[in-house]
Amino acid sequence: MLQPGLVARGRVALHGGGEFLSGDEAFIRALLETVATEPIRIAIVPVAAARSRPDLAASHGRQAFESVARELGRHVDIDEVLVVDRDAAEDADMAARLKVANVIHLPGGDPDLVPLTLEGSPAWEAIVVAFRDGATLAGASAGAMGLAERTWTPRGWRDGLGLVRGLIVVPHFEGFDTRGWEGTVAELRRSHLGQLGLDERTGVISGPGLEGEWLVAGEGGVQWHSTSGAVSQGRHGDRLSLA
Repeated sequence: MLQPGLVARGRVALHGGGEFLSGDEAFIRALLETVATEPIRIAIVPVAAARSRPDLAASHGRQAFESVARELGRHVDIDEVLVVDRDAAEDADMAARLKVANVIHLPGGDPDLVPLTLEGSPAWEAIVVAFRDGATLAGASAGAMGLAERTWTPRGWRDGLGLVRGLIVVPHFEGFDTRGWEGTVAELRRSHLGQLGLDERTGVISGPGLEGEWLVAGEGGVQWHSTSGAVSQGRHGDRLSLA
């Protein structure tokens, strides 16, 4: 479900982590195929990697996108937009660069940094404008978690950016330990939040404006646990309803 009051033509892509590594080509290919224009303007925003090497995360993204684009015969214009602190998120030039992107990618890192840095900032407002106008907004691991209604952090649960409502993202799902998770599942159901489990190098891509089913892309699997307790699964090429 889309954030209330937001009418948009763009798509959202949620990814389970291991982004830009070997084996992630199928997901990157699916991302590029959401854009018909040439060149594809890609903004890599390593906000979640701010405590480590955001420049390296952006560089890895550039290499991965350029490699897949060459394979597809597509032209890309890649901008490494280093929104890594609140000052950068408030910077007008950074915001202007985000506003014109066709694909905006938030790689992984620390989940708390995504809402903490972006919430209410000109950078986030620019991302929403680009999404409203048709851009694909992708988040991987912590980047995907932060786009949802709630996100886990080392200090516990907190509100995410809330662009995508009705779910939380559980990345790296193939290695997720469900022991002790029962209480959290019960809390999620009380809050009317489903659980989207995404394996590494795998994600889901919505239709325009989050309408319709989500396309599964990547080498792993996806599990959707609805608030009713129903579970649906998908692999590359499948479509899931995240209702």
